Amino acid sequence: MNGIHEQLRAAGLRVTSPRVAVMEVLGEAQHVSADTVAKAARSRTGAVSTQAIYNVLSDLVSVGLVHRIEPSGSPALYELSTRGTHHHLMCRECAKVVDLACEHGTDPCIMPPKKHGFSDIEADIVFWGTCRECRTRPNRSTNR
Repeated sequence: MNGIHEQLRAAGLRVTSPRVAVMEVLGEAQHVSADTVAKAARSRTGAVSTQAIYNVLSDLVSVGLVHRIEPSGSPALYELSTRGTHHHLMCRECAKVVDLACEHGTDPCIMPPKKHGFSDIEADIVFWGTCRECRTRPNRSTNR
């Protein structure tokens, strides 16, 4: 737990029980929704509002401790930013998410040309497909 306290302080954030709980939850589970984080955090801290969890997640994203994934048509998902540069592969049917390592080191794999004058560029790539479990599920609908 000391590591979490140090990370929060180094990021300029006060150490609070909701922040610690959210960091602990994200250290144990990745690609989770705010609702899932809220339920797990409440089991650690007791009463904490959903809005407080959203505020904590927003604070943690803004200082770079947490990464927010925004897959189209799905709720935002959260993970610790310490997992290195990677992209995501998401199942269209069950919403399973798999990390895909970036093969080009620590920078995003796809970068726009510098001629446009942008700075602080980030890439958040989500590939969509159907996982093996969903493809082999009996009585699977093929309308997707």
